[in-house]
Amino acid sequence: MNLITTPTAPIAGQRPGTSGLRKKVEVFKQPGYLENFVQSIFYALEGFQGQTLVVGGDGRFHNDVAIQTIVRMAAANGFGRVLVGQRGILSTPAASCVIRKHAAFGGIILSASHNPGGPDGDFGIKYNTGNGGPAPEKITEAIYANTQRIARYLTTDTPDVDLGTQGSSQVGAMQVVVIDSVADHADLLASLFDFERIGALLRGGAFRLCFDAMHAVTGPYAHEIFIRRLGAPAASVINGVPLPDFGGGHPDPNPTYAEDLIKVMFASDAPDFGAASDGDGDRNMIVGRRFIVTPSDSLAVLAANAHFVPGYAAGLKGVARSMPTSAAVDRVAEKLGIRCYETPTGWKFFGNLLDAGQVTLCGEESAGTGSDHVREKDGVWAVLFWLNILAVRGESVETILRDHWRTYGRNYYSRHDYEGVDSAAANGLVAHLRESLATLPGQVIDGATIASADDFSYTDPVDGSVSSAQGIRIGLADGSRIVFRLSGTGTEGATLRVYLERFEPDPAQHAVETQKALAPLIALADRLAGIKARTGRDAPTVIT
Repeated sequence: MNLITTPTAPIAGQRPGTSGLRKKVEVFKQPGYLENFVQSIFYALEGFQGQTLVVGGDGRFHNDVAIQTIVRMAAANGFGRVLVGQRGILSTPAASCVIRKHAAFGGIILSASHNPGGPDGDFGIKYNTGNGGPAPEKITEAIYANTQRIARYLTTDTPDVDLGTQGSSQVGAMQVVVIDSVADHADLLASLFDFERIGALLRGGAFRLCFDAMHAVTGPYAHEIFIRRLGAPAASVINGVPLPDFGGGHPDPNPTYAEDLIKVMFASDAPDFGAASDGDGDRNMIVGRRFIVTPSDSLAVLAANAHFVPGYAAGLKGVARSMPTSAAVDRVAEKLGIRCYETPTGWKFFGNLLDAGQVTLCGEESAGTGSDHVREKDGVWAVLFWLNILAVRGESVETILRDHWRTYGRNYYSRHDYEGVDSAAANGLVAHLRESLATLPGQVIDGATIASADDFSYTDPVDGSVSSAQGIRIGLADGSRIVFRLSGTGTEGATLRVYLERFEPDPAQHAVETQKALAPLIALADRLAGIKARTGRDAPTVIT
């Protein structure tokens, strides 16, 4: 192996957060761009010489090329072993599982999550630490600082590794092991759920499943788990072959983009249960027969029914939700007598609580739920959790939800996304809101009394770190609330997210259509923030 020290220049990249660095494919294909970031990761780490690195991704365009680059650089930098998913495939939760199971030093995950793929699409990269979770801010800030001053990267001139065949090979002194992309994760999930009971449900013929993999990473996982291990008919999985461009679709599991699943589940002969997952397999959408479950409600139902699932039958240590997520799970935690934490958006906050043994289940309103089995959200895990509950209770998704609302009340909830908004306009909107916070409490606007207004700040109960400016919250006297956030998951412009929530305790009022129930809040949000005037948008891009 010939070690190559290649000069490079600093890159003007975005500051990577827990979701890593995301840019267009063409940006990552620039000479030295990916190499700069990978070397910056290695420079930010200590003590990895001779250790194991896990590498894999969601199969999007440029995934295979990037993995070869990373393998060569890992060898040049002194790693002892690299575990790579076959064909370069590893879902994000599976990567977390592999890191933890094999006691790896860390892992590099190649994904832009739910963003579109293909030559003109998006690409992404992030580093996960030895606990299997996203790198903490200390590491991501060090990576970013390195990208601004880096002058060289280390690589080798070795041939490409055969990613299509499982087995071991050498890149210089470093061992490269191409592993089964699915096995470790599937085995872990089998240890948590009652596969015998779920299998009986799926094989019986009376119950039908439709899982939409959206031509993304979970296709192989769905075929192995739902079809081969649980015995569901082959037709139970649709769009199950991962494609570099996700079949030209947008692999975001929501009613707008998972249109194939929605069409199936709202047909006259709809299956009993539908679900979808996203580009890298960490998100989920749950759908009953002509009945969509919000992610916030899904988290609450999982917590309320965890005692039906073998892996959680002993009880939950606690639950956690991101601040924009509805308070539905809070009511469950109160009844169970367990702790409930409200954190900023970002899985690293959950990771601290999970590592400290403070919580068992956690979730975000953006269709991400998970538990202490890994340190990422896990789409297939959530689907199996629901199937386990359905197998035990013998009721429909809709029946379970309506029973849940009768017990706990209904949190009418929706998220309105304005994607690709001009960044200056979006930042101006948020700045305007922040300037108004001190004057809003006590005001009566369109009959609604504003009781509170703040920019959410969080002090981590585990490490004491403080995270400020995490989202603008407007609370009303009747308990309703509006939250405004700018999202960093896109690669073009800004995404303004508006979260709307109203609690309704009266079962007689639980049948009102969600957007109708929230109409006064929707109008108030526009009036407070000037969304139409400042962004030029008459309506959200996506409503979930």
